[in-house]
Amino acid sequence: MERTVTYRQSRRGGGKLTQHLSSWLIMLPSILLFAFFLWGPLAQGIVMSFFTTRNVSLDKFVGIGNYASIFKSQEFWQAFGNTVMYTVWSLVIGFLVPIAMALVIGETTRGKGFFRTASYVPNVLPGLAAIILYTAFFSAEETGVFNIILKWFGVERQSYLTEMGLVIPLIVIISTWKGAGATALIYMAGLSGINPELYEAATIDGAGIWKRVRHITMPAIFNLGSTLMILQIITVFQILYEPMVLTKGGPDNASLSLMYLMWRYAFGGRIEFGKAAAAGVIISLILLLFTLLYTRVNRRKNDWEG
Repeated sequence: MERTVTYRQSRRGGGKLTQHLSSWLIMLPSILLFAFFLWGPLAQGIVMSFFTTRNVSLDKFVGIGNYASIFKSQEFWQAFGNTVMYTVWSLVIGFLVPIAMALVIGETTRGKGFFRTASYVPNVLPGLAAIILYTAFFSAEETGVFNIILKWFGVERQSYLTEMGLVIPLIVIISTWKGAGATALIYMAGLSGINPELYEAATIDGAGIWKRVRHITMPAIFNLGSTLMILQIITVFQILYEPMVLTKGGPDNASLSLMYLMWRYAFGGRIEFGKAAAAGVIISLILLLFTLLYTRVNRRKNDWEG
């Protein structure tokens, strides 16, 4: 009897081992790809941040010299402040616009499918193509689209992207136009999960549209909105090609972002890959903090729903 029990336990243990081995074999291709394309370059970047370089080859070990040079640089702090302003403006403009779009389309009784499709169309355009398109709109020349419109009303042409106070909000508006439709669709999916009987009961009780939105809609999408807000902060903190193409970081570095500064270290003027790697590590640590915040918010969301 004891031998039978021992045999069954050994078979059970062998079955679990086989099951675990099968699971690891299934995940092995993904692990290898992650190691080759993500973890390997990440480790190389961290190592490179402690060296000066000749092209992409390590030259001289400088310890935290690259980090000290970056933190002493006025450009870094200006880029950091600009990136914070990008984030703030994206929360003021870009965070509210998709919610408003989702609410308006959700309250539409006719042509809802058309408006959903139309809101997503800007996301179909390649990002770089959309930025180049807007260079024609905001051009300081008389042939700029907005300057042509101003000329109809007798207003002199304006130089939009060379105004230090306007350049970051304008870039955020362009980014919002590009990505708001996809985010609005996510909010619409969240709104579709709300029980229609709640709206019917509120309407019967005499609640108008604003009270329905305030007391039913907003609480229902609060957790979703919190998650999307943190993801938006993480995304905006990595803004690169908008200031690169539209303004080249100008005027006077007023639109320079942290990612664009890292690109400058690597490919603009003096080629300093070690310094660029150090900037990349700094940005990664900042984004890691946001990611931990996102994980915590998401965990609280799941606990609340559970």
